[in-house]
Amino acid sequence: MSKVIVTVAPTGGMASKSQNANLPTQPDEIAASVEKSWKAGAAIAALHARRPDDQATCNADIYRDINERIRSKTDIIINNSTGGGSSGDMLVPRPDGLFESDFDERLKGCDAGAEMATFDGMTFADVHGGREICVITTPSRCEFLARRMQERGIKPEWEVFGPQHILQDVTRLIEKGYDKPPYYINMVLGADKGFQGAMPYSHDILAAMIRMLPPHSIFCVSGIGPAQLPATTQAILLGGHVRVGLEDNNYFSRGVLATNEMLVERTVRMIHDLNMEHASPAEARDILGLPAR
Repeated sequence: MSKVIVTVAPTGGMASKSQNANLPTQPDEIAASVEKSWKAGAAIAALHARRPDDQATCNADIYRDINERIRSKTDIIINNSTGGGSSGDMLVPRPDGLFESDFDERLKGCDAGAEMATFDGMTFADVHGGREICVITTPSRCEFLARRMQERGIKPEWEVFGPQHILQDVTRLIEKGYDKPPYYINMVLGADKGFQGAMPYSHDILAAMIRMLPPHSIFCVSGIGPAQLPATTQAILLGGHVRVGLEDNNYFSRGVLATNEMLVERTVRMIHDLNMEHASPAEARDILGLPAR
């Protein structure tokens, strides 16, 4: 029977404790939350680092602290972000009044010994906190980031927000040999209200994007906010894997704030109710072609 990989994304680079006091932001909080989610059935932890003031960063020392704490308690697969976030170290003010996501800072997500790292190979505008943030990942920057991951033995989690991201740099870089099959492509849907260039979730959009995937791909689906539950349910039914967590969705149900483990527990329960099984970290490594630990 095919196993379903459940990824927990506990923090993200945008949400704040003012929105949900359960959001873990500091290394000890993130590690404790990931351990609970691992016990609930998560096989991958998609991690964002935060500074002591809770602002976003890709500081390798902070990532390393988080990673070491998690590895001391679990065998979960660690996936560090190179997307960063919408505050803190990630923002560079521009003379035109816009902000720019610091590409050099993003690269530091590759430098803390993670097995995987998110590859956000697209250029788009992030609207957050009244700021318009340009996230500029040109073709040459994509290639630089892909080489950085390859040199460090990191498997990319190719993160895409719409069909164009699959058909352009992701496919181009895969065809150039920057990854080995199976290619793990995470489709983020429902972020269109905050990201210019992102797509809303619908059954038809997800089904169409799956058809566009390069050969030898396996896919994961992340649904933002109220899209999380229907998008992940459809992903499971279509043979994919899923990501849940407070990075994507603060609520368990209408008016009920979630914890990461609540969202993982519900997803695992749903997988079992559909007569499927969730993958352990060891099984997920085998599915992804990662070395055993």
